Amino acid sequence: MSTAFPQVAQATRFEDEKPAGTAASRTVVLRGRASWYGREHQGHRTSNGERFDRFKYTCAHKTLPFGTRLRVTNPQNGHSVVVRVSDRGPFRHQRILDLSEVAARPLDIVRRGAVSVVAEIVPSTTPLGPTNAPQNLAALASDSATTVMAITTLTDVAAGSTEAADVVVVPAPAPSFVVQAGTFGDPRNAQSLQTKIQEMDKSLNVTIAESSQDGKPLKRVIIGQFPDKAEAEAVQQRLKQLGVVGMVRQAENL
Repeated sequence: MSTAFPQVAQATRFEDEKPAGTAASRTVVLRGRASWYGREHQGHRTSNGERFDRFKYTCAHKTLPFGTRLRVTNPQNGHSVVVRVSDRGPFRHQRILDLSEVAARPLDIVRRGAVSVVAEIVPSTTPLGPTNAPQNLAALASDSATTVMAITTLTDVAAGSTEAADVVVVPAPAPSFVVQAGTFGDPRNAQSLQTKIQEMDKSLNVTIAESSQDGKPLKRVIIGQFPDKAEAEAVQQRLKQLGVVGMVRQAENL
């Protein structure tokens, strides 16, 4: 998980985590984009108190209980891995999961930076690591083939306290928009542009997002998150008048 992401309250001890399971008759499905984190965070404390290891099958999620296990599948290549929730995040760009490097590689996330995935909550006894894709993957990835229910909290879902259903779909976050002011391979150039924009307009929230393309790390200078495209476009025009040419993008597609 990127160090640019804000941290939430730490759990007391990772030994105290309570792995979650689900009823056999229920499949809980999360759909959205997943990203990854690796070398830069090796050995850092995660939100549940343990040390991050990029070679272990773990992930970050905003709310699922620590210890929850997920089978994460890339529908485009049919590869799946089982991971354990040990951290909080991701907090930007409408991502639903951050996977450790070893878990992200077979899903093609390391090469592409982020991909759309289907993630199912599985029993706490499920082995971690590469696994077979679900036989009903097409159904899990298709709205028309699933029962969509309103979920109050993912903690309730993981605890199995939702009403019985064949498939419970947790919708992806609502889209939001950002202004991308530049993309750089050299982090110093990204930091220079970030400082320039902040000096021109202190009211703008300017961050540097980490991503990769063809295995090469990139730094994107991002302004805001805006709930609608028109608001982002207004900021884009204001920046243009100040000499900064940016582009409006949907945050989840970054």
